[in-house]
Amino acid sequence: MHDVLGHDLSLIALSAGALKLAPDLEEHHQRAAGDIRARAATAVERLGEVIGVLREETDATPMNPNSSSLTSLASEASAAGLTVELRTSGEADDVPAVVTRAAHRVVQEALTNVVKHASGASVTVHVTHAATETKVVVENGPPSSAANQRPRPRSGGRGLIGLQERMRLTGGSFDHGPRDGGYVVVARIPHAPSPPLAHSASRGYELPQEHRRARRRVGRALVAAVMVPLVTGALLSGALMGWEMMSASQSVLDPRDYARLHVGQDRSEVERLLPDRQTNYRPLTAEPTGDGITCAYYAMTDDRFDDRSGDSYQLCFRKDTLVSLDTITP
Repeated sequence: MHDVLGHDLSLIALSAGALKLAPDLEEHHQRAAGDIRARAATAVERLGEVIGVLREETDATPMNPNSSSLTSLASEASAAGLTVELRTSGEADDVPAVVTRAAHRVVQEALTNVVKHASGASVTVHVTHAATETKVVVENGPPSSAANQRPRPRSGGRGLIGLQERMRLTGGSFDHGPRDGGYVVVARIPHAPSPPLAHSASRGYELPQEHRRARRRVGRALVAAVMVPLVTGALLSGALMGWEMMSASQSVLDPRDYARLHVGQDRSEVERLLPDRQTNYRPLTAEPTGDGITCAYYAMTDDRFDDRSGDSYQLCFRKDTLVSLDTITP
């Protein structure tokens, strides 16, 4: 459905584009032709989005869903504004129906892509029937200057991916890519298809380029989905650990300074011996109670491997006088 309707809609868009450029057409008719072309192009895109990537039919399905021959395809494309030259060589009488249909699909998809992406280009379709295989070559030149100025429609490359898979399943080959400013599609279709699994194993089949790219994109997305949280968590953990170590180092009260403290000292004398900040540790036991008593806590060490790690000094003041000193062990 996608292939046949997409091909016909692309021909409609090409015809409308040619009508729009007609010099003797009135301006409002040119606008109407441009609107038809835009709507046809949009219909092709929506058709692809709705249907998605369809599996190609197997050999057991009806072999002639469309009675159009290669000559009809070339004629339709020529009538829509393409310059198409069709060449056939070899005897087609003994060619299996599945091969004929596959060749028809290759030519149809290639012409559809020329209409969509290189309108105005000249196209050569060469179909060669040999004893054991049929070779299809569809090559187009560069698009016309008018086509280059028009925005190109979006394309997901689904038709080419489907053809590449179809050729693989029959034991054939399928290649496509830029050539001399244009584009070329080459398909080799064996008359006696080999089993897909045996073919894949014997020739070391590789996934199509589009599939490999999609797989790499999915792989990168999965790696990012896993690694980003891990890396972020590691960075946050490292930052928290660093902050805790810095805080701990600034809250250590030297044992020698602690030994110089005694009950009754004024807060101003005590503060000269204290570190910059208190430790985050607070004892589980109740603090001394009394009117106006406040307590401060300082770490004994910032070494996590020290036996005193987690222990702290407790200094309690009533107003500005030190009233108690104690060591707190969790």
